[in-house]
Amino acid sequence: MERTKPAEPDIVTQALAKNRLGIPSVVFFGVAGAAPLTVIIGSITTIYAIIGSTAVPIAYVVVAGLLSLFTVGFVAMSRHIVNTGAFYSYISHGLGRMVGVGAAFVALPAYSLMQIGLFGLFGSAASGILAALGFSVPWYACAVAAWVAVTVLGLLWVDLSGRVLAVLLVLEIAIVLIYDLVMVGNPANGEVTFSQFSPAPLATPVIGVLLVLAIAGFVGFEATVVLSEEAKDPKRTIARATHIAVLLAGVLCAVSAWAMSVNTGPDQIAARAAEHRTDLVFTLVGPHLPRFMVDLGYILFLTSVFAALLAFHAAVSRYQFALGREGVLPAAWGRTHPRTGAPLLGSITQSVLAIIVLSAYALAGADPLVYVFAWLTTIGGLGVLILMWAASAAVIAFFVHKRRGENIWRAYFAPGLAFLLLTVVLAATCIGFGELLQVSGDSPFQWLIPVCYLGVALVGIVWALIMRAARPEVYAAIGRGSDSRASVVAETQALMRSLHADPVGARGGPYY
Repeated sequence: MERTKPAEPDIVTQALAKNRLGIPSVVFFGVAGAAPLTVIIGSITTIYAIIGSTAVPIAYVVVAGLLSLFTVGFVAMSRHIVNTGAFYSYISHGLGRMVGVGAAFVALPAYSLMQIGLFGLFGSAASGILAALGFSVPWYACAVAAWVAVTVLGLLWVDLSGRVLAVLLVLEIAIVLIYDLVMVGNPANGEVTFSQFSPAPLATPVIGVLLVLAIAGFVGFEATVVLSEEAKDPKRTIARATHIAVLLAGVLCAVSAWAMSVNTGPDQIAARAAEHRTDLVFTLVGPHLPRFMVDLGYILFLTSVFAALLAFHAAVSRYQFALGREGVLPAAWGRTHPRTGAPLLGSITQSVLAIIVLSAYALAGADPLVYVFAWLTTIGGLGVLILMWAASAAVIAFFVHKRRGENIWRAYFAPGLAFLLLTVVLAATCIGFGELLQVSGDSPFQWLIPVCYLGVALVGIVWALIMRAARPEVYAAIGRGSDSRASVVAETQALMRSLHADPVGARGGPYY
């Protein structure tokens, strides 16, 4: 694939816009994906209502610790591999090209479903807000309005999206802190208690589901690595931004979960959450704040969802770009706009897919909160969890071959612990997936979704085998990004020799 020459500005290029994003912008994308206000108002209150445990604050602390362990090895690898393909690229370097392509086939539906599901939440929330103002607007119309804005921003300069996210997230975090201060400042029975941070309640049968639901609130932070090719000094920027995104999301969620229980009293939080659900926070702060501060919270909740929509759109379109550039997808997906550097066909494809799925749900009359938001984001979250688990193994394998100047903690111990803990969480998720979707015990959805992810991963592996046999020069470039051309010729020659020596599909040196 040839790069577009500077003298041809009207022809699409094959490079993302470089040096566009600093640490703050990358952090905003990561935190926007995690959508803390959406998690606090939606997920945390739902967990309290469903699980009925006071251990929600400590659960978020534990999950933040687990993901911080994962991040240690993840960002250590980011210092050696700069590729917008993120999980796909890392897994192909650590576990081999075949597994990497399998991971890519998991990543595409996972991130796409996460984004499309959020349109259901946006549409439902916006429709409710407009109804309170006296306007009857269906959720689908509100979702389409957000879809138009995301589609346009997805084709413009990535730093423009970064600035939009910056404004939205600063306001979002500010309102979260104000609400937390109000709730803690008005404790039940006049007593502020920290018993919610005791680890003792974690030693109960609900720990598996509790941690799974908590970890879902962090999904999106890893989108920082997807922006590596567009970051300034990516080897430093991505590492710092990813650590900050995890810690910021973890602190906000843990403190907010604690503040809610302080205001209601630990013994009443589950009942109050079951009564008010997503209105719980607004109900708790309403008596102590002017009405406009509560209304502002509703609006910022909506913008929080929009920020997450924008972040996930950027992630999935860049995955498609990376796969198109390296020949896993048709070459048309590996082209960018010559002026904005946005991935053209990747962004358009995600927008078209989103409007088709949303239209199908609208025509079916499905509940946007249950079947669009809850179902699709839960299914997508499982895919991202699978990618994290595989990436932890890939980090260990990557540094086993050569430590590359990283210390033992970053290269082996932290990713090893993360892999073991993520294995437990992933197993608990797959076993209890029907509970997460809240389907009956005889529903095929108890087991169908994990099996589907296994199926698409196997399809990816088979596709990699086909490329290995039919297009070895393309296979050699898998996961190697835009800077791989100098080595691809030599690697292709070595691969051809291995193919003559081994049966097709057999492991041949590093080409597996």
